[in-house]
Amino acid sequence: MEITSLEKFYQETAGLVPEGINREIGHFNVFKIDEVNARLRKNPKATMPYNRRAYYKISLINGRNRAEYADKVIEIEKQALLFATPKIPYHYVPQDDEQSGFFCIFTGDFLVQSKSGVVLDELPIFHPGGYPVFQLSDEAVEELTYIFRKMYKELASDYAYKYDLLRNYVLELIHYGQKLQPATALHPTHSASARVTSLFIELLERQFPIESPHQKLSLRTAKDYAERLAVHVNHLNKVLKETTGKTTTDLISGRILQEAKILLKQTDWNISEIAYSLGFEEVAHFSNFFKKQTTLAPLAFRA
Repeated sequence: MEITSLEKFYQETAGLVPEGINREIGHFNVFKIDEVNARLRKNPKATMPYNRRAYYKISLINGRNRAEYADKVIEIEKQALLFATPKIPYHYVPQDDEQSGFFCIFTGDFLVQSKSGVVLDELPIFHPGGYPVFQLSDEAVEELTYIFRKMYKELASDYAYKYDLLRNYVLELIHYGQKLQPATALHPTHSASARVTSLFIELLERQFPIESPHQKLSLRTAKDYAERLAVHVNHLNKVLKETTGKTTTDLISGRILQEAKILLKQTDWNISEIAYSLGFEEVAHFSNFFKKQTTLAPLAFRA
């Protein structure tokens, strides 16, 4: 099963990849479904594949559809709110020609700068086996349409802090969906694995943000975290792989990369200072790490 990248998504839906997409700290965009469908109809081979995406997606759909999401097949009779995560394959198949609404896409990095402290994959709405599709009342559709319209308008504005505002709108959609879930989904029974995962995520996030070039990460490796959590490193890795789909090293590296992007874009620290604060003993090690993760050298990303 392939993973649809942001680049592939834009090539299929718009025929054009936004300039500088690889230089963003986190990507966000919002679309009108009828406009996207009109473009797709011009390409008779265009279909929505059943696979995983490299981004999160929230859709407000008006129209009859069949949603195929992991092991679920859900018939949507009229109106629904859908949440999709990079972890889980999905697609939906329109059952009539009367399709409208909105959807937004965003990467996990986009919400890193939010002050909410929300970790997306820790939320029940994005858990495998959760409740990703919600049938809606007319009143709920009106409320959600208002949020999406604000997002659509704000994205086109020249407001200097529009992305801070857009993060708030995304969080509002997420919490709207959370409140639609059954109480059992919002208050799951914590297993030992879930507890270890939760403690690891909390320990990881507690090290950020980096606020001074003299500040240095105290926990840098999987072994560091395992010792702090009093578990064997192999056990920690096994648990995180089961609950998040990623290894301990992947999660640590991903969060360090997020912080590196923020420091490169939002501070005037030199590369040596950023490398030191993120736990790299040599600037070359940091540059190699960053380029491997993004295909760009740190200075190229900053530019």
